[in-house]
Amino acid sequence: MQFENAMSERSNTLNGAQALVQMLEAHKVKHIFGLCGDTTLPFYDAMHGLEHDITHVLTRDERSAAYMADGYSRVTGKPGICEGPSGGGATYILPGLIEANESSYAVLGITTDISVASYGKYPLTEVNQDVLMSPLTKFNTVIRKADHIPRMVRQAFRAMTTGRSGSAHLGLPYDVQYDPVSPEDIWADPQHTQYPAYRVAPEAEAISAAVEVILSAKSPIIVCGGGIVISGAEHELNRLATRLDIPVATSISGQGSLAETHAQCVGVVGSNGGTDQTWELLASADLVIFMGCRAGSTTTSRWEAPKPGARVVHFDSDPMVIGANYRTEVGVVGDLQLALRALNSELDKQSQALQQFGGSLAIADIKKRKFDIFEQHASSTSLPIRPERVIKTLNALLPDDATIVSDPGTSCPYFSAYYQLPIAGRQFITNRAHGALGYSLSAALGAWFGRPNSKIVALMGDGSFGFTGGELETVVRCAAPITYIVFSNAAFGWIKASQYADCDKRYYNVDFNRVEHATIASAYGVASWTVTDPTELSQVLKQAIEHDGPSLVDIVTQPLEEANAPVRRWMG
Repeated sequence: MQFENAMSERSNTLNGAQALVQMLEAHKVKHIFGLCGDTTLPFYDAMHGLEHDITHVLTRDERSAAYMADGYSRVTGKPGICEGPSGGGATYILPGLIEANESSYAVLGITTDISVASYGKYPLTEVNQDVLMSPLTKFNTVIRKADHIPRMVRQAFRAMTTGRSGSAHLGLPYDVQYDPVSPEDIWADPQHTQYPAYRVAPEAEAISAAVEVILSAKSPIIVCGGGIVISGAEHELNRLATRLDIPVATSISGQGSLAETHAQCVGVVGSNGGTDQTWELLASADLVIFMGCRAGSTTTSRWEAPKPGARVVHFDSDPMVIGANYRTEVGVVGDLQLALRALNSELDKQSQALQQFGGSLAIADIKKRKFDIFEQHASSTSLPIRPERVIKTLNALLPDDATIVSDPGTSCPYFSAYYQLPIAGRQFITNRAHGALGYSLSAALGAWFGRPNSKIVALMGDGSFGFTGGELETVVRCAAPITYIVFSNAAFGWIKASQYADCDKRYYNVDFNRVEHATIASAYGVASWTVTDPTELSQVLKQAIEHDGPSLVDIVTQPLEEANAPVRRWMG
């Protein structure tokens, strides 16, 4: 195995903080998102004093730093790095680490800590970071000896990038940052600078069995989760779906597995972003092929489908996922790109003509019926503006390679159901594992640092804006030409719509005052507009998208409880 030695022409003496910086550089880290604190003084001093190619982005909140690292990781396929100080900083960084871990994205959280020498003496900001972080990450340790730093950094990167990717945490006490480290131990395995690393191929017998089952079906459907895009398996999926003319549905996280304009792409299915029309194929399938999908509550509409008796083939890099929710006829464990490549190779060997399942004809009918309904709402000039009209306008204005980030609230189901991503890959980002509000404003900046030549657009409700609006200062300081779109309905709309549907319209503590988001954004230096007239929407959004700098459009939209949102329990 060949390893890179990152120590050429370096100093013969290092302290712990300097060793950490050099270990990050050895792992090809180019960006760190973080917030300063008392316990980070040695680390910041090392960043200042050493020569390196790392850009540190100062954030206004540790949550935002983690979300930026998450967005960066999703668009680059490289570990995203965030950092924060002890105490409150360590607790604030948690939401981003658990989201990345459960969504299978590589994010490293570095939190500095009080000195080991003061543990148990009731110092300011003492918290047991080991216990705090352990259940939320794939790898976690607080480093108590400086000479362990290089080894623990390597272990964190190894854990983040191999198998099912996820997050890691390193705690670095204040005094350990000043202790000596041997420069001879500063090196990195280049395979761990991106993910998936050290891909594992599936067993040949499992591939043969999967092919046999797939070809025996009469009405199969493929359901893709985020694993296809994480693995970079879009091309192999395209080849499989096209040759067999088999329908491909996705979870929200799986969007981008195929271009949504593809003849075999049904679109999103499930309880959020799915519609009655797209649900038809999943509900009627005699074989469901899950690919990089956990078959969780949202995609299956709380396990309403596949129905009892339907056969299941499951592909995933994580053997713990297979058979967790459904009896599985064939499980294929391995990297999705390698598994699909092997599946296509096995089909290449078939001597008889491969059957065509006729998925494209059924999908064309489903999409026509679905978008006929959509067009009625998207063309409406009623007030307040319908969210469907916003999505239709964005679909017309955004370039094909735009990257869209959404909070999990009002904007997410509309976008997932109706925006037609024209190319495959990670062009749409949302935090589906835990659904914390305030994600998209920050994650969009991380995505921009990772993909600066793509037009970045972030969608959010006004509830979400209230969580992280102060991070607009960071966006302006970085001169990032991101366009922010706020769906304003003066409520925590998802909960209010749920109270409408589940509590017989008994609304309680879900409404707040109308806020002038454009005025707030303008005070930070963001070019801003407010839109209340649907006939002005296209012109204003065009101006905002083309603006050479940060922009925000505050759109007063129809409340979710009055809408036809594509959420299955609210529809019909």
